[in-house]
Amino acid sequence: MSLFDPVYAFIFAGLFSPGPNVILLLASGARFGARATWPHILGVAIGVGIIGACVGFGIGALLIAHPELAFVLKCVAALWILWMAWSLYRVQGGLKNGSTDKPFTFVQAVLFQWINPKIWAVAVAASAGYPLGLPPESEALRLAMGFTGINFFVCTFWTYFGEGVSRFLRTDRAWLIFRRTMAVFLALSALLIFR
Repeated sequence: MSLFDPVYAFIFAGLFSPGPNVILLLASGARFGARATWPHILGVAIGVGIIGACVGFGIGALLIAHPELAFVLKCVAALWILWMAWSLYRVQGGLKNGSTDKPFTFVQAVLFQWINPKIWAVAVAASAGYPLGLPPESEALRLAMGFTGINFFVCTFWTYFGEGVSRFLRTDRAWLIFRRTMAVFLALSALLIFR
């Protein structure tokens, strides 16, 4: 495994672009602060690493061979993401400390990756597009390390960016607009699943 493996650039581009994890971490960083969002960050990083390993072991090929399984995964993911978007949209209270909701836990963030179609799509594309002809266990390790390491930095960036944005949200109305904007983007990410 090379430090300059081209799959790492692909993984970075796929994970850095807006999707459910980016939107949720940005919103969590703004609403709860980076410190409270660390379990969410770590859960996403570990969760995508597990998905990368599973794809390396051949689950990605199973999804390609059985499009009906991929379609069911997309439907479940879309419904879950739309539910999260609706929950974020209807949060009561204006200022970030005015609501009773909480950031994702580590376990919630890990489990969310199993129905996050963007992660599956990036992992399957990375495995198919940048193969090294390694044995399955080596390919699984290569993808797990790449996804976990790169996504840790991606998640940290978006969370701290969200915390920085919160400094400009000084009124109840600004917080309401921010939360609802994040909710709309999250809902749109669910709709993009089926493209």
